[in-house]
Amino acid sequence: MEQTQKAIYRRIYVWEFPVRLYHWINGFTILFLIITGFLIGNPLQLFYANEAYQQYWFGTVRFIHFVSAFIFFFNFLVRIYWGFVGNQFARWTNFIPLKKARWKEIVNVLKVDVLQVDPSMRIEIGHNALAGFIYFFSFLAFAFQSVTGFALYAANSQSFLPKLFTWVIPLMGGDFAVRQWHHIFMWVFIIFIIIHIYLVFYHDYIEGRGTTSSMVGGWKFEKDENINNDE
Repeated sequence: MEQTQKAIYRRIYVWEFPVRLYHWINGFTILFLIITGFLIGNPLQLFYANEAYQQYWFGTVRFIHFVSAFIFFFNFLVRIYWGFVGNQFARWTNFIPLKKARWKEIVNVLKVDVLQVDPSMRIEIGHNALAGFIYFFSFLAFAFQSVTGFALYAANSQSFLPKLFTWVIPLMGGDFAVRQWHHIFMWVFIIFIIIHIYLVFYHDYIEGRGTTSSMVGGWKFEKDENINNDE
């Protein structure tokens, strides 16, 4: 008889609904912001027309960009709040490596992701230490894009919220400088998205714990024990 080995997994509810909802809203709004932001920075003439109103597509692009920005901002505020009241996997303690074990995990995950070696230690079932630390900096980038974006929008808006950030323009050296930084960070997001998608599928492959599907249903799987059965 051939001896086979079976792994026993336990099902763990990792990503709560507010976290999953935030993730997908955030993903789609960032996509809209990147596309419309690129068009705003590099306007295209889609067709020729005699009257300006016949080419109002650019106004539509700007409208989509601004609406997406407001959704992005308030969605981000909800995620900040949930970092204090959510479950253990959503808490802010997952994003800042305050313990020595978290730094060890960062080194281990770097070896796994860059050198593609097998994990030498258990990788956290929620955000691993490296992913959490990178997400922390991405949250800072979210805040930067929100502040600079509203600062740029304030000159053409009567809304209360953008007016709160008029101080940003003179602080950063003028409108042109703020636009340049806002544009540079757009490319930071593009690079982040590419790496993020790759690593999600890669970790799903090497860990086999439902990394990809977990952001739909919330559940991941943790190996509990190995048993040997005779067949």
